[in-house]
Amino acid sequence: MKNFLFCCLLLLLLSIGLVGCGSSDASTKISEANNLDEIIERLLGNNLLVPLGDIPIPAENPMTAEVLELGQILYFDPRLSGNNERSCMTCHIPELGYGDARATFEKFDGSDGPRNSPTVINSGYYTSNFWDGRAASLEEQALGPIQDPGEMNQPLDELIEKLKEIDGYEDLFFTAGFEDGITAENIGKAIAAFERQVVVKDTPYDRFLEGDRNALTAQEIRGLDLFTGKASCITCHQGENLSDNLFHNIGIERDNKGRAAVTGNDSDLGAIRTPGLYGLTHTAPYMSDGSIATLEEVIEYYNRGGDNHPNKSGLINPLNLTSDEKADLAEFLRSLGGQPPIFTKPQLPGMK
Repeated sequence: MKNFLFCCLLLLLLSIGLVGCGSSDASTKISEANNLDEIIERLLGNNLLVPLGDIPIPAENPMTAEVLELGQILYFDPRLSGNNERSCMTCHIPELGYGDARATFEKFDGSDGPRNSPTVINSGYYTSNFWDGRAASLEEQALGPIQDPGEMNQPLDELIEKLKEIDGYEDLFFTAGFEDGITAENIGKAIAAFERQVVVKDTPYDRFLEGDRNALTAQEIRGLDLFTGKASCITCHQGENLSDNLFHNIGIERDNKGRAAVTGNDSDLGAIRTPGLYGLTHTAPYMSDGSIATLEEVIEYYNRGGDNHPNKSGLINPLNLTSDEKADLAEFLRSLGGQPPIFTKPQLPGMK
């Protein structure tokens, strides 16, 4: 009888314990859900987080089908270079996130260039182009590498005559609505119009901001919360295209004048324009010198407070993120990757 009573008491205690454990687990899940709801409300109320809208199109450069066709031809045509071997695509390869997967670009003479080839993805959203912002428009940017001796090494006046001698090329300009035919300005317009098609948008992040609370996972939401808070990413990566379009020295130690090459101001030494983050899973290596191979390493760089350039911005400080927080932040950043459109080389005039 005593044994029977002892067994009954033991079962009762075990039952109470199991009920207690179950109640504790349920309470934890409810608490986590409530906390996630609070985070979501906070994020959706942040006016620095904006879903990406349509790309701005200049009134003087409409994206007609004929202009886009011409721009694609010019983008892939190696005859835009001085040796007829290099095109825009040489450093901006569609299958490589419209970059070249190199730390720095390969110069005309085969040596290493001074900076990483910035991706074409979403470049039409910037208010200035190139790392140092020296081009005020995508049209201006398109002509820069063509005539740069270190890149495509093709003087524009010579290029115009070269293209006019190719059967059918000028007809493409007339068909595209360029009444004055082949000019440097029209070449820049056509290439820029084509590049404005290279857009990553409608990511899970955008759908989340548009009201789909299930578009991001719980881990991605925690990562976005860090992005806007403890990790301080939003200080520079904000608004449409997640760039403030300003110039900051993030601490990388290199011999590169950055924005100072444009302004002549010592205060701009080493400062670069904030890159957008859309498509970033396709565009490694990272940083303006291509010195960082992975997103995890990028996060670690900022977590330690960057390197020690003497003109480093006061915005760059140690973050003290935990391992779990770094993993959450990386997962959110991957949600911005999307799928860039892949354009291929078309039939080029005068070439079989």
